[in-house]
Amino acid sequence: MYRFLLTPRWWGINVFVLLAIPFCVFMGSWQLSRFEARVDDQRTAEARADSARTQAPRPLAGMLPVDKATSGKRVTASGRYGAQLLVPDRELDGRPGFYVLTLLRTDGGRTLPVVRGWLPGAADAAKAPAPPAGEVSVTGALQASETPGDNGVSARGGLPPGQTGAISTASLVNLVDDDLYDAWITLDTADPGMRAVPASAPSGTGLDLKAFQNLGYTGEWFVFAGFVVFMWFRLLRREIEFARDAELGITGPDTPGAPASSGSPASPPAAQDADVDASTPVR
Repeated sequence: MYRFLLTPRWWGINVFVLLAIPFCVFMGSWQLSRFEARVDDQRTAEARADSARTQAPRPLAGMLPVDKATSGKRVTASGRYGAQLLVPDRELDGRPGFYVLTLLRTDGGRTLPVVRGWLPGAADAAKAPAPPAGEVSVTGALQASETPGDNGVSARGGLPPGQTGAISTASLVNLVDDDLYDAWITLDTADPGMRAVPASAPSGTGLDLKAFQNLGYTGEWFVFAGFVVFMWFRLLRREIEFARDAELGITGPDTPGAPASSGSPASPPAAQDADVDASTPVR
């Protein structure tokens, strides 16, 4: 009954199944490992953020360039505030608002973007407090340049003068002539009238949309593996039923190899008419 498994058709089916199932399991396991790695990154980032709040701030120059190890660390810098920009479409605690971004010309000659705080509502330069005058020292969490599309960073352009969609060197270099650091900080304590902006996790870490995409892909690959097994058993069962029917002499129009119909074929109408005409005497 099972001799059909040795046919070329079933050899091909079996080889496909034997290759497809391990491949689906491997891809599902790999996607799951990616999700677990992001969970670990999230825990590490949270632990680093907690420890950073209690650690003494360090000079900015010794913490560059920004990477996963230095992102969120507290740094200090000194200089004088210069141009001020607004960063619209930024939420804080679920409320829409905007950041007040002021450029700090440091004593080293380069300029550091500093988020002095957050204000609710639409971006309006009249609402933003003026920066302190004279020499200032700032302390805040170090952050890497933003990438539009990540962590809610707006990718839209055409903003009014004095506004930027992303806090990044690539965006700010088109607005100011300063020699910018490829980094920015958010103050530990916001300037009067504003709320402090918490530091964000480095890009590519944490339980963001990409992490849950990895989890979704994990489920899809395992479902594919189960579907392959299900279809193999379904084809096998159908083939066994056909073999049993053939042994019992049961055939039908839907059975492979069965004739289209049984019995003697009927005579064509034209042939019948010819017989009738031949038997009728001619007068």
